[in-house]
Amino acid sequence: MSQNDGVFKQAIRQYLGPVAALLEDDSVSEILINGPTEIFIEKGGKLFKSAAAFQDEDALRAAVTSIAQSVGRRIDENEPRLDARLPDGSRIAVVIPPCARNGTTVSIRKFTKSNVSFKDYIKMGSISSDGAQFLDICMFLGKNILVSGGTGSGKTTLLSLLCSRIPRGQRLIIIEDSSELTINYEHVVRFETRMANQQGEGEVNMKDLLKSSLRLRPDRIIVGEVRSSEALELIQAMNTGHKGCMGTVHANSPEDAIVRLEALAQGGDAKISEKALRYQVASAVELIVQISRFQDGSRRVAAISEVRGQNSDGSYIVVPIFTMSRLLRKTDGKLEGQIEATGEVPSFMNEIIDNNLPFPQSKFVKTA
Repeated sequence: MSQNDGVFKQAIRQYLGPVAALLEDDSVSEILINGPTEIFIEKGGKLFKSAAAFQDEDALRAAVTSIAQSVGRRIDENEPRLDARLPDGSRIAVVIPPCARNGTTVSIRKFTKSNVSFKDYIKMGSISSDGAQFLDICMFLGKNILVSGGTGSGKTTLLSLLCSRIPRGQRLIIIEDSSELTINYEHVVRFETRMANQQGEGEVNMKDLLKSSLRLRPDRIIVGEVRSSEALELIQAMNTGHKGCMGTVHANSPEDAIVRLEALAQGGDAKISEKALRYQVASAVELIVQISRFQDGSRRVAAISEVRGQNSDGSYIVVPIFTMSRLLRKTDGKLEGQIEATGEVPSFMNEIIDNNLPFPQSKFVKTA
């Protein structure tokens, strides 16, 4: 971090004085401010009310105004919303009155650099050892993967982990709205979108960056979050020889995820029929990994599903390879359970065998 970044970070802490201690607390993952006197924090996936408070609405408004100015943005009656990245990588979202009825409402999602390995992931109970090994194999084989989940479910952490398992000697191009992925890899090129200035000029969006990346000799293209018409460019990249492309999408199930990807792609400029688009989507995405946040605050892989084309009615064939077993609540309130094989063998089993990968077909047998 440069000296200027350090000064900038210190200034942000000063603006947010009443919650400065929470910003420094590594156990706090998110700070939610619902007006000056109602502040909640997320710890371990659960929400708790904090005793912290701003003096009044004016003090809170002054804080967010100062933050907006420090990142070259503005927030006022004409522009009542702010979505920005702080110097440490944390994301801040703000809505001010009269749109916010509770008073100035702020969410600060803290950025944590964590190099989680599959060993750590298994130890945390986020995935079974067989599930982790299967995903490792899929990364080696260069399968196109969509990571699906709700807000705060752990999609970014899982995507970072998967990227770290890509075989060496490849060129990764990472495209994000704001740099959040922590990737332990040798050859990484990072692109970040840019919002328009106050005159409405200079915007560079995900779609622009995806188009540019295709001309820069990528082996794999990773999109931090697919949220708009750039979905079509990602789908086409997956279908034009770029193996092992990945992205995340907001959805509650693998079936919902692929339908959402199609819906986002329909927003593109290209004139493509619904039938042709569905064919491209079904050909592009090979695996969908669903991650969910459960009642005990834990974040776990809930399903690993394979996309096997379309049914005669045009719907997608999404086949679960691993799904979550029954979750049993222990005396301490924690849920016990993990993903298990469904009995379905992936269509690329021959690739696993031909590459002498240590994952026998017996691993896919459903346990009683």
